[in-house]
Amino acid sequence: MLRALIDRYVQDGQPVGSRTLARDAGLTLSPATIRNVLADLEELGFVASPHTSAGRVPTVQGYRFFVDTLLTVQPLNRRAVERMRAELDVDQSPKDLVESASGLLSGITHLAGVVTLPKHEHPLFKRVEFLPLSENRVLAILVTGKDEVQNRVLSTEKVCSAADLQQASNYLNHLFAGKDLAEVRAALLHEMQETQTSMNDMMHTAMQMAEQVLETNRDEDFIMAGQTNLMEFQELCDIERLRKLFDAFNRKRDMLHLLDQCVHGEGIQIFIGQESGYKMLDECSMVTAPYSVDGQILGVLGVIGPTRMAYDRVIPIVDATARLLGAALNTKE
Repeated sequence: MLRALIDRYVQDGQPVGSRTLARDAGLTLSPATIRNVLADLEELGFVASPHTSAGRVPTVQGYRFFVDTLLTVQPLNRRAVERMRAELDVDQSPKDLVESASGLLSGITHLAGVVTLPKHEHPLFKRVEFLPLSENRVLAILVTGKDEVQNRVLSTEKVCSAADLQQASNYLNHLFAGKDLAEVRAALLHEMQETQTSMNDMMHTAMQMAEQVLETNRDEDFIMAGQTNLMEFQELCDIERLRKLFDAFNRKRDMLHLLDQCVHGEGIQIFIGQESGYKMLDECSMVTAPYSVDGQILGVLGVIGPTRMAYDRVIPIVDATARLLGAALNTKE
């Protein structure tokens, strides 16, 4: 009954009533029995009743149970895989391949596709220096592993002396020297979330300044395509909800942190609604898979869409794209 309800809701996005379930489930049950089963599913937290309808809709818990225990995923046929492979031209640069993979995911699923850049595409963090300018303004000098130098003027919450800034530079250089910028950004986010209460003022200031410095390269963390596809779904087309979602995509900070978690997972990972831990994705699901070359994970890719996405269709597409992207990148190694 739950499978039939979710299949129908994924298809049309409308609350599912007992009469529709009786027809779709193919079970010879009385309307009273079906209503009793729906009441049981609601008590278990798998479905809910919208205020304006007598029908039911799946909850995050219901989707999770469905994905973990009821879902049957069919692998893509050979012809579909060959069409996907043709989209990932091995003669492209690694960045162009990532853009092609993102567009491929979006085009096939009609959702938003996202792919992080290969890990080796990120320059290394070599050192950073902070110099006082005036009042709350600081000049940051970032040197990467290729001895490329970037300068940026930052604003701080308080006035910092030259000695304070030198101490902040020493702290960051000791902590992050030799790591690639993607790892540094991930470590910054983790440190600021996990140890904020125990940070002293110097550490807190250093972390804030480092985050501003690395903001310049934030556009190079991952490539997204097809965000406007999300406007086609009724549950996501509320203007305020869309604004917050698109703002999050543009800022990329929370998305980066979530994708970094996926890199360390094994195989397909699925975040349904609130499971992502980020409020802007409460009405969305994210299906991801890492891609690798010679057993080394270089990044992660996936799709973002409404919680009522067709998981049985999306999962094999994400899995196949990850394998094809890894194979395309392998020809360049």
